[in-house]
Amino acid sequence: MSSTSTMSPPRSTGTQQSQMSRSDSSSQQDHSEGMIARMIEEQTAKVPSDVFLWAALGSIGCSLFLQFSGKQHESLFVGQWAPTFLILGLYNKIVKVAGSDSNSQGSSSRM
Repeated sequence: MSSTSTMSPPRSTGTQQSQMSRSDSSSQQDHSEGMIARMIEEQTAKVPSDVFLWAALGSIGCSLFLQFSGKQHESLFVGQWAPTFLILGLYNKIVKVAGSDSNSQGSSSRM
């Protein structure tokens, strides 16, 4: 084999590119959150972010206690709550900082 032969990626036609750009821009323009998502975000934004961190640390502590008490299955069950609490805290922080719907009127007043 020759080291000079290289494979180049297939080129897309101008029509394919314009269709892709139209579908991307129309999905961004048409997208808005529903009423339920807005209600959930309004409620979660009221919860302090450190509540989720303390809940995760608490579940780790309870898991350790259960592990040392000889209850391995319960320990694993409770220990798996920590990542969930941390992800919920991350969602909470994102909602507070950016909101989910940049097209809504309320998101500009949050920043």
